[in-house]
Amino acid sequence: MRSTLSTRMLRLVALATLASPFAMAQDRGWYAGFNIGKAKATIDDERITSSLLGAGFTTTSIADRDNHTGFKVYGGYQFSRYFALEGGYFDLGKFGFTAATLPTGTLTGDIKLTGVNLDLVLSVPLTQKFSVFGRVGVNQANAKDTFAGTGSVYVLNPSPSKRAANLKFGGGIQLDFTDSFGMRAEIERYRIDDAVGNKGHVDLASVGLLFKFGRSRPAPAEVVVAPLPPPAPYVAPPTPVVVYTPPALVVVPTPRTQQYCSILDIQFEVDKDDMQLEEKERLAVLGTFLAKYPETSAVIEGHTDNVGTTEHNILLSKRRAESVVAYLTGDLHIAASRLSAVGYGESRPVADNATEEGKRANRRINAVVACATDIEGLTVKPARITMALLIEYDRNKADVQPQHRDELRKVANFLKANPTVTATVEGHTGNLQATAALSQEISQRRAQNVVDYLVTEFGISRSRLTAEGFGRSRRFAYNTSAEGQQENRRINVIINYPK
Repeated sequence: MRSTLSTRMLRLVALATLASPFAMAQDRGWYAGFNIGKAKATIDDERITSSLLGAGFTTTSIADRDNHTGFKVYGGYQFSRYFALEGGYFDLGKFGFTAATLPTGTLTGDIKLTGVNLDLVLSVPLTQKFSVFGRVGVNQANAKDTFAGTGSVYVLNPSPSKRAANLKFGGGIQLDFTDSFGMRAEIERYRIDDAVGNKGHVDLASVGLLFKFGRSRPAPAEVVVAPLPPPAPYVAPPTPVVVYTPPALVVVPTPRTQQYCSILDIQFEVDKDDMQLEEKERLAVLGTFLAKYPETSAVIEGHTDNVGTTEHNILLSKRRAESVVAYLTGDLHIAASRLSAVGYGESRPVADNATEEGKRANRRINAVVACATDIEGLTVKPARITMALLIEYDRNKADVQPQHRDELRKVANFLKANPTVTATVEGHTGNLQATAALSQEISQRRAQNVVDYLVTEFGISRSRLTAEGFGRSRRFAYNTSAEGQQENRRINVIINYPK
């Protein structure tokens, strides 16, 4: 028997051997699974015809049975994010042929294939949930042949069998629904020896379920506020005294030598608690520091401007701090026990809330981090650069005016000087349109017009540019003034470096 794997699957196996910048850490542990699918072999009709001719028979026709349902059960141990050892049992099904001959007769042959295997599995996580993998190993297959003849054809040994060890390889994709449960789709090739001296292979394309054991992630640390002690009995003083109690200070122990403490510079959109991609990328430095020093801990502080009620701002700042903690634990894999979140609302401004710039500075996150004695290894290559262009639009307009040519020329010159980078043009509006859908449409047209301008005026390849509209969902300033409305009618250009 012989068969061929598709070229597409071979490319997938090759991809599984490459490193990926999006690789996510996977916990060590045991896993088990079950796959079922279609097994396929190509029957060597030419060799059958030749064998019959050598015995004095002329073959008039051959009918092949080259497809069957196959399945496998397996288990393994994941040693690291990339490497696992896996063993299992497989049943590739039953294949065969029927040949009609002259002198009149028929020869029917069938082969049943089962066995066990042991594989090395190499995985490459592409996202937190999705990964590709390749495998190579050995299989020991038990081939049970059955031959029968009619008419002039007589079979001397109708039930030969053979057990032999051979190579196997394959590859596939894996999707994890949770930390403990996922699914696989894969193609494998099994090298096989039959019981009458033939060598070949059978391909199994299958899908199945995967179960992991002991992989649950710890829940984010809950911030617990200790109850205040009961007040002491009141004793009236002889003279009224006003006692001022200063705010409690968080004292972080630090060594007496050179120290490194991180203060994050993460600002938020108006009345929002979710971070944009560029803010998440800045957390890479803090994540690297905490990973380098596993004994350190961090207090994530959230702050707001003074727009809104005090109660609302306290809750908003707490949600901002919790979103940072959730990202550090869920995406950068920092232990939740090392992080805590606290919200201060508008109580600790760093700038004057009377100006838009001051409000923007006050919508921030700080991190108070236990210190260490060196900063080696904290440099993180930037993944993106954000360029906020000085392109102004009239209300509900999207045309690029000639006076903005110089600003766009700077973007074009940067792209020409760095041919491997791409750019995403983001369009934004104020909160002045009648509907959110109209805001979205205008912002998309603004972004697309800038892309078209870079292509037609400066010769930038369109394949390097992407236009995205965000409508009024990302206000940069409050719309209570003409200046704030103008700032919200803006274009950002995000420069993306290759992975």
